[in-house]
Amino acid sequence: DAGGAAPAAEKGKSMADGAGQTGQAKAPGDPGLDEAIAAGGQQTPEGAHMAWIGLGANLGDAIATLQAAVRDLTQADGVSAGTVSRFFRTAPIDSSGPPYINAAARVITTLSPLALLDTLQRIENTHGRERPYRNAPRTLDLDLLLFDDVVMDTPRLVIPHPRMHERAFVLAPLSDLDPALRLPQGDVASLLRQCAAQDVEAI
Repeated sequence: DAGGAAPAAEKGKSMADGAGQTGQAKAPGDPGLDEAIAAGGQQTPEGAHMAWIGLGANLGDAIATLQAAVRDLTQADGVSAGTVSRFFRTAPIDSSGPPYINAAARVITTLSPLALLDTLQRIENTHGRERPYRNAPRTLDLDLLLFDDVVMDTPRLVIPHPRMHERAFVLAPLSDLDPALRLPQGDVASLLRQCAAQDVEAI
């Protein structure tokens, strides 16, 4: 969880059906991303949940890594559909290294919160995520931000994510998907304006 505020003008694009949303979620230089997103499925299963996931990277080819992570997420067992934001270039917050590339995804899943966390950590490991120390630069960071209206506080997982309301690198992609989305501290568009000093640029 690292990265920091320009308001987002375009909406995210459906991971289940690229024609179903306005705006473009595809990052530069990847004409195949729409096809990968479409592979996530078209149907919402019975008993499914909505989860919001933050994505970030600042080592290696961060854009390509996030594109691959979106593909992996859409193809994961228990994830059927969703929407991905535009990509944003952001300054590190409580971290170090080069600028981050950040995004957010809203997914439909039949997994439990901890099972979805396991899936996210497997995707991180696939892309070489290491944790040498807290807030180290990273090849890929996937954070489970929200899961329906669930409130959870365990050693492995806290949702809603406890610091996202202070971080423009999370709020800008969330606002890109849904500016009216409400966190415990307020709607994401208003919270994003409070983080105007943090450097975020849509790409």
